[in-house]
Amino acid sequence: MPKLQALIFDVDGTLADTERDGHRIAFNRTFAEAGLDWDWSVEMYGDLLQVTGGKERMQFYLDKYRPDWQRPTNLKSVIADLHANKTNHYTQLLAEGTIPLRQGVKRLIEEAREQGVRISIATTTTPANVTALLENALAPGSSSWFEVIAAGDIVPAKKPAPDIYFYAIDQMGLTAQDCIAFEDSYNGLRSSLQAGIKTIITPNDYTHDHDFSGATVVLDHMGEAGQPFTVLAGQVGFTTYLDLELVRHLHNQ
Repeated sequence: MPKLQALIFDVDGTLADTERDGHRIAFNRTFAEAGLDWDWSVEMYGDLLQVTGGKERMQFYLDKYRPDWQRPTNLKSVIADLHANKTNHYTQLLAEGTIPLRQGVKRLIEEAREQGVRISIATTTTPANVTALLENALAPGSSSWFEVIAAGDIVPAKKPAPDIYFYAIDQMGLTAQDCIAFEDSYNGLRSSLQAGIKTIITPNDYTHDHDFSGATVVLDHMGEAGQPFTVLAGQVGFTTYLDLELVRHLHNQ
C-alpha cells in the first residue's frame, strides 16, 4: 500500500460553508449593481449548485429560469464581466470575516504541515476566491502552504470531470494512490473517484442528501477533540474527530 503523501482539498463547502452566505450573496450584489432583476434565493441556489463553475451557473440560470431574458449578442463577455465583479464582492465578504472555516479544517491542515504531509487544492472556484478564503479565514500568508492550487479554468472540463485532480497530482509528481481527497458534494466525489483518489466527504446543508456512494467515509464535519463528528457512512472505529492518524488509516483501507 503506497504511503499517504498528500491531502487534496476542495474549497467551497469543504473548507468553509461559502455557498449560501458567500457566493450566493456576492452574485446577488453583483446582479443588483448591474441593474439586473436576477435574484437567487437560498432554495434556487441549491438547484443551481448542480452546475459547477460560476459562469456556467449563470448560463444554467438563464436557460432554466429566465428564458424570457433578452440575450445580448456578447452574452459570454457579459457573463465573464459579471463573474469578475462577483469575485470582488465575494472577496469583500471574506475580508469582513463573515465566512469562517468549517470545524476541524484548520487543525487538520496545521497537523499535516507539522508532520510533513503535502497539501494542495483542487476546486472549480477561481484562484482569487481561493486566495481570499485562505488569507482571511485560515491565516495571512497561508496560500503559500499549499503546494498546488488547481483552480478555476486551469483545466478545460470542470467537476465532475476528473481533470482538476489529474492536474493537481501531476503538478505534485504523485500518483492517485499517494493522495486522499476531501470533498462535500456528488460532483466533487465523482471527480476525485474518476481520478482514482480515495475521498473523505463532509457534506453541508446543500449537499447532505447527495449520493456519496464510493466515498471512503462520510462525516458531518471533521470534528474537534471536544466536538465529535457523526459518522454518516463508513467505519472509523472509536475515533471522534478527523486527525492525521485517522486519515492515514482511511487511506490504507
